[in-house]
Amino acid sequence: MKNLKFVTVATFVFTLVFSMSVNAQSKMMKQDTKTVGGAEMYPTKNIIENAVNSKDHTTLVAAVKAADLVDALSSEGPFTVFAPTNNAFSKLPKGTVDNLLMPENKMTLQTILKYHVASGKWNAADIMKAIKKGNGKAEIETLSGGTLTAWMKESAVYVTDENGNSAQVTIADVNQSNGVIHVIDAVLLPKS
Repeated sequence: MKNLKFVTVATFVFTLVFSMSVNAQSKMMKQDTKTVGGAEMYPTKNIIENAVNSKDHTTLVAAVKAADLVDALSSEGPFTVFAPTNNAFSKLPKGTVDNLLMPENKMTLQTILKYHVASGKWNAADIMKAIKKGNGKAEIETLSGGTLTAWMKESAVYVTDENGNSAQVTIADVNQSNGVIHVIDAVLLPKS
């Protein structure tokens, strides 16, 4: 009888502790999770696994697939991706996206997409610290070999391409298992 009471109490304590642990873990995950394009972005998933669920990034996902970069962006990384929305792509001259998605333009598309990706995990705090250290500007080398320049206006972070075009970071620090995504409102283009 004494052993039965001990087992019952031990089971109750284990269940309580396990339940508290799961709830704490769930709350922690919820805090790290951001909503982008109507879908939750889970920090336990990689860049591609999350991006395919964002209704605001269907053009970007189609471009990544057409450029054969799915495996690269699913790899360990870490990567920092400045992810243009569908609306950002729609600001390009008419026919640009359709032209870039053609198989014969795959290399150009790869270069443009890699221009939106930096090696390493640059969260917003890191970018702002680099901007401050650089007296208002921070250069970020991209996987295409080009450079993006980050800067701030009031509390907003912007990224400027080599042609002088700027994009605002509209959602920062969307953490991924292999890096971080910062949603931007314009497509950035390397110097031709």
